[in-house]
Amino acid sequence: MSVTLTELEQQTAAHAQPITKGSGRWKLIVTNYDLYLLLVPGLLFLLLFKYAPMYGIIIAFQDFNIFDGFMGSKWVGLDQFEKLIHSEEFYQVFINTLLISVYKIVLLFPIPIVIALFLNEVRKALFKKTIQTIIFLPHFLSWVIISGLFINILSPSGGLVNNAIQWFGGTPISFFLDNQFFRSVVVFTAGWKESGWNAIIFIAAIAGIEQEQYEAASIDGAGRIRQMFHITLPGIMPTIILILILRMGYLLEAGTEQILTMYNSVVYQSGDVIGTFVYRQGLGQQDYSFSTAVGLFNSLVGFILIIAGNELSKKLIKRSIW
Repeated sequence: MSVTLTELEQQTAAHAQPITKGSGRWKLIVTNYDLYLLLVPGLLFLLLFKYAPMYGIIIAFQDFNIFDGFMGSKWVGLDQFEKLIHSEEFYQVFINTLLISVYKIVLLFPIPIVIALFLNEVRKALFKKTIQTIIFLPHFLSWVIISGLFINILSPSGGLVNNAIQWFGGTPISFFLDNQFFRSVVVFTAGWKESGWNAIIFIAAIAGIEQEQYEAASIDGAGRIRQMFHITLPGIMPTIILILILRMGYLLEAGTEQILTMYNSVVYQSGDVIGTFVYRQGLGQQDYSFSTAVGLFNSLVGFILIIAGNELSKKLIKRSIW
């Protein structure tokens, strides 16, 4: 008995099992189980060290006593945040944080871009690798080492910089003890340490630009400088905008580890930032509730900035940052 093609298709459809969205996802997981297993260590890390400690946020709403613990400490509601709002010391710390962060963005953000642009123009491979090694190296030094290095270089008694100032007839300057110069030292040392390393992402972005554009520009008579401004720079502009928006999300992170190794009570007026303020209040004065409230405020502001940056990125580069 012959079966037509139409009847055969109907029989096949009748016996076929419907594939639901859930079963399809489960099949995908089973098929790629080894890849999902690789996610387990990272997920455990996030759960244990990122999400589990968030339980401690309740301290910000308590008059926390270390001996009474979370459940035994007195609940005070928003009292710690009212204390934060009326704290003149916090306002100075907040201003210091904003100033140092803005200085770092305005003065230091363009430097890695410039480094990447000029390294791209170097044609001798040995010279290029040597320069890259030299400018990348400071990133791998800890802030403790760098602080000690610059304390010696900028020392008012025998430091290299002050020796040069005296040689030209000037007066030695105590850079680490002067509120007028301390922020400049913080910004300069941050640039010295991280500018070369931060250039890596822009170097990678430049490597993704099609070489045919340079060849066509060269045929049309465009020199290296014009190629840089009309091909390289526009080619990495989406990356520049994306990194800048992400950097804005960390506007209240002025470099706690760096400043902790450099500052002292003399320069609290210009160098004390939110991170160091939380450290002093929490561990120094054992005011855990107030320091947690300050940290929570910092996190909320950073979260708002990240969300705003994501919305801005959709308009500027037509894509979300996550």
